[in-house]
Amino acid sequence: RSQLDLSLEAEVSQRHLSWIESGRAVPSREMVLRLSRHLDVPLRARNALLVAAGHAPVFPRRPLSDPALQAARAAGEPVLAAHMPFPALALDRGWHMVAANGAVAPLLAGVDPALLAPPVNVLRLSLHPRGLAPMVVNLPEWRAHILERLAHQVALSADAELLALLEELRAYPGPVGSATVDPNAVALAFRLRVPGVGELAFLTTTTVFGTPVDLTLSEIFVEALLPADAATAAALRRMA
Repeated sequence: RSQLDLSLEAEVSQRHLSWIESGRAVPSREMVLRLSRHLDVPLRARNALLVAAGHAPVFPRRPLSDPALQAARAAGEPVLAAHMPFPALALDRGWHMVAANGAVAPLLAGVDPALLAPPVNVLRLSLHPRGLAPMVVNLPEWRAHILERLAHQVALSADAELLALLEELRAYPGPVGSATVDPNAVALAFRLRVPGVGELAFLTTTTVFGTPVDLTLSEIFVEALLPADAATAAALRRMA
């Protein structure tokens, strides 16, 4: 984006914006927050920018057990429950499972128990050879999707933990076959062969809090697995 575009949108003179960018002017706390908002900078990075400019961070980072987040937890639980009998999980920025509804556990019946020890990382779970990988019908396409999504997250955040996870997942034995997506498909389905149930097909959706001001809450999201066909929907209702 050009300086002119940003200056017009943020209602800041282009000259002052140029001085900030070149280091000739130190932005005020309000200016850091204004530019961060218009650049859609994540809350974690906004805190880092504030500190770099000599200001105290303003977005608190509290554990989910903190009483201040009780209302958010109370709001999240009905979201997970409302997806029943379809699986839904609450995840943090590192793809660790924070909570899940009752439809998730039956899908993990064939997984190595060591991978289910908290904190459960769902990306590791989905691609690990002792996890769900042997049961994923379209593993080449799903693996490529997971790695691409995580690589994009790493590129945006430069997060060391996510980079280590990406390198770990890339080192897992790769599936035989090319990752080709059906040209007639409207979205990539996650196809899982569950023992005693058969093949299930899911479409994934992501839900986030719309106006978080807490750093932890801003990085929590709900990943829901919705049935991609009538047979999957019927099977999930029977399992429930």
